[in-house]
Amino acid sequence: MELEIRHLRTVCVIAETGSLTKAAAVLRMSQPALSARLKRLEDEIGAALFVRSSQGMVPTVVGDFVLLRARAVLHGVAELRRDAARCSQTTTAVVALGGAVGSVSVGLAELLGEYLTDMEVRLTMEYSPLLLWDLVTAGRLDIATTVDYPGYELHSTPAVHCETIVREPVFVAIAATDPLAHREEIPLEELAGHTWVMTPSDGAGWPDCFHAVCEQRGFRPQVRYTTPSTDSIRALVATGRAVAPCQPVYLSSEDVTVRPIEGSPISMRHVLVCPRGGPLVERLPTIVDLARDAYWSYVRDHTTHFDFPRARQTSLTPG
Repeated sequence: MELEIRHLRTVCVIAETGSLTKAAAVLRMSQPALSARLKRLEDEIGAALFVRSSQGMVPTVVGDFVLLRARAVLHGVAELRRDAARCSQTTTAVVALGGAVGSVSVGLAELLGEYLTDMEVRLTMEYSPLLLWDLVTAGRLDIATTVDYPGYELHSTPAVHCETIVREPVFVAIAATDPLAHREEIPLEELAGHTWVMTPSDGAGWPDCFHAVCEQRGFRPQVRYTTPSTDSIRALVATGRAVAPCQPVYLSSEDVTVRPIEGSPISMRHVLVCPRGGPLVERLPTIVDLARDAYWSYVRDHTTHFDFPRARQTSLTPG
């Protein structure tokens, strides 16, 4: 009998499970068939590989020797298959794009795919802006779109370049039956008596910046609900149980009205971050323009609050 890969795997599985019964289940064969295979293997090697004990099947000295080399061989075979698969595939450069907010990152992924025709763009969405920054700094992302807030701004460093895409005011989502929903703009102070639903802390300044502005206006928001679920937020707002801060692109409906907060006291900034030594740093000016195009395209499709192109020069600005 010649030794084969299946024989080496048999030795490893018996050692890992410590039982012929369990090993047979893993190998999808009957226990008698496994016992017969082990007997033939031991006859070929010329020594017992396992002994039965109160702890199960325990390798002998020869068994330990064979097990060590079997694992090395199986690891080498796995590497051989993996490397051969890489060689058989067309090599295409991959751009790792990260994003925190879909209104920029999804459209940017599409535009980058059209711009970088010789590369494959892969988008990873994360809730935490700080995590995206860390992934860019560590070189695990080639570029990322993220957000920050007044008092919690991100800044360029010797390792990472940070560029503003657009500044965006925070709006409020309110039940369509609420008397304030008929206002063109809602003063923040008039929401002091409402119950709020908020998204969790993102570790980068939200909702801390919101609470700070409310306290400047003389009240502390009554936050009864905290959830990352957009469906839960919409249900709470639609039934009048809470109001919620939101992006201007948050979709209105028969039950939910989206309104600007008077004077735009709360804002967020969409930013593009890129490692200075990364493959895209030379193309950064073009990519920033693409990110702005992606944002404005999304805004046009999702809200009527802004008069184009005047909005780009007023409440929403790229700088």
